[in-house]
Amino acid sequence: MWTGWRKYTLTFVLLILSTCILQGQDQPYFLKKYPDTLNSKRLTYVVGGQSLVYATSLALLYQAWYRDYPQSNFHWFDDNAEWLQMDKIGHATTSAYFGKFGYEMYRWAGVERKKAIWIGGSTGFVFLTVIEILDGFSAEWGASMGDFAANTAGAALFIGQQLAWNDQRFYLKWSYHETEFSGLRPDQLGRGFFESMLKDYNGQTYWLSGNIKSFLPKSSKFPYWLNVSFGYGADGMLGATGNPTLINGETAPDYARYRQYYFSLDVDLARIKTKSHFLKFLLNGLNFIKIPFPALEYNKHDGVKFHPIYF
Repeated sequence: MWTGWRKYTLTFVLLILSTCILQGQDQPYFLKKYPDTLNSKRLTYVVGGQSLVYATSLALLYQAWYRDYPQSNFHWFDDNAEWLQMDKIGHATTSAYFGKFGYEMYRWAGVERKKAIWIGGSTGFVFLTVIEILDGFSAEWGASMGDFAANTAGAALFIGQQLAWNDQRFYLKWSYHETEFSGLRPDQLGRGFFESMLKDYNGQTYWLSGNIKSFLPKSSKFPYWLNVSFGYGADGMLGATGNPTLINGETAPDYARYRQYYFSLDVDLARIKTKSHFLKFLLNGLNFIKIPFPALEYNKHDGVKFHPIYF
């Protein structure tokens, strides 16, 4: 199954393009104050843009992934043991981040706050659920209850924080570094840097990045942009559920598969103050990326390790 950022890269690009188009309408969203009343013109842009993105990306996904594979009755597929659950965190990250974009779009259109939270915040969950349904009718794969749960968790993380604090104090974030594994199985883990960035879970790390200042008194001088981050990764994976013994007819290296846990600092790009509307838009758009910092790692294979700089 194509999971995490692999399958949704196209949709993410289309979503960014649609928001760039909205930047040219009156006021850019999430850069100035939200309107006090519903703006029907803007709402038309938002609904029309979302519909276009959904329809286009689903059509292209069907052509790319589903068309050449046999169809079946709807069924479930248990992939919870794959990739040491890295793909599931990727689903949650995607769902949460799409929810943020959806919320900001609806608020830009003047939709009342709570309605925008529920409708816009569910953007990622709705889209990813449609993809799960398509998977469910594919004989090659099947709908994943684990993916569905992860999609729900990502949307809940955004919606819950927005309802409680009207703020995102915690973000799910992503980082990547190159590994040796993609060169061994490029069909599974990607050919070249950009494809491996999406496919090689060995090089990906997912982070829960929390803003300290948002929990302190307003009088505190603690940097408003500085976060602490707890990361999760995995290493030694040449296959989804286990490593092959042979690769291209030769004995495969005997890698141990293990989980990795990290502690590091991070920058909340959305909290950086700037008068530039374009820069503010760019910083918000890139806030899913964990900024490289020194990091502590723990894994059962090596114990505690220190990384002077970790991507």
